[in-house]
Amino acid sequence: QVQLVESGGGLVQAGGSLRLSCAASGRTISRHCMGWFRQAPGKEREFVATMPWSGGNTYYADSVKGRFTISRDNAKNTVYLQMNSLKPEDTAVYYCAADPTLGLITTADEYDYWGQGTQVTVSS
Repeated sequence: QVQLVESGGGLVQAGGSLRLSCAASGRTISRHCMGWFRQAPGKEREFVATMPWSGGNTYYADSVKGRFTISRDNAKNTVYLQMNSLKPEDTAVYYCAADPTLGLITTADEYDYWGQGTQVTVSS
């Protein structure tokens, strides 16, 4: 089992920045794929970013490419999502996910483990 706990959400003005954190515990995640997703009210959960815990390639949704960055800190067992140039349409609950698969996963159904989510609200 892998436990994921997100933090770092909040209220920010358009153009501002936030950094979300996802602390992982439990089973080792060195061979897991990590992902960030978001879900706005009345909408389906959508892919944001993904990377293998071991490092290497990253992949982003077109809507966040160039503004968001996914990274991880091995020593802290934590994955981050740095969000810059935030827009009101980025408002959503953001979820961290993990799956014991090497590679990049962009489909929510393929992830085995999820955090509880953290709210991000961007005001105009």
